[in-house]
Amino acid sequence: MSGPVRIQRNFQVTIPAQIRNKAGLREGDLLEFELREDEIILRPLQLVEKSQSWFWSPEWQREERLVEEDFRKGKVKVSESVEEFLEELDE
Repeated sequence: MSGPVRIQRNFQVTIPAQIRNKAGLREGDLLEFELREDEIILRPLQLVEKSQSWFWSPEWQREERLVEEDFRKGKVKVSESVEEFLEELDE
């Protein structure tokens, strides 16, 4: 999906509706620009509260993926109560 876009006054461009819709962009969203040789890359940017940034660190996200894999493989045991959980710890 591509097409020409004209640079307007103050260097503004309009992202075509088909691309906006497919990317889920809304008015007021933030975009990140990256310049690569002869390309300009735009990425939607999601800001995270500082108090929540630990969760989005590469290290934490890597561990999240490992846990998700354990769930898929059935390596996780679920306790129905605190008592059951504590009993299983003693085993």
